[in-house]
Amino acid sequence: MSGKENKLNFLVRLEETGMLLLSFYISLLLGYQWWLFVIFLFVPDISMVGYLFGNKSGAIVYNILHLKFFAVITGISGYLFAINELAFAGIILFGHSSLDRIFGFGLKAYKGFHYTHLGVIENKQLK
Repeated sequence: MSGKENKLNFLVRLEETGMLLLSFYISLLLGYQWWLFVIFLFVPDISMVGYLFGNKSGAIVYNILHLKFFAVITGISGYLFAINELAFAGIILFGHSSLDRIFGFGLKAYKGFHYTHLGVIENKQLK
């Protein structure tokens, strides 16, 4: 990886870290305890169950729960309809997507779990 690519990756990770911290802060503003945010932050990974039905099904289910657009729509809907739990769910989805991207896990291609919009996940990242 070139020096420029390293700088770009650093900037992307820095930006994603900011979004993760923003989601944490908003969850506190909604009145949730910090530890609830931490516990629920990993719930969207349940979407990997979709891979039991094949790569395409897995990618579709995984990507829906890891799209920031879906997270934002969920959070805004919860806010507009005064459903705090739905707003919190949107915040969790948003924060989780940022956390994944900090570690290089992106949206999945139909080819398989290791193929993402950020590139191929190397086995060393999963260890």
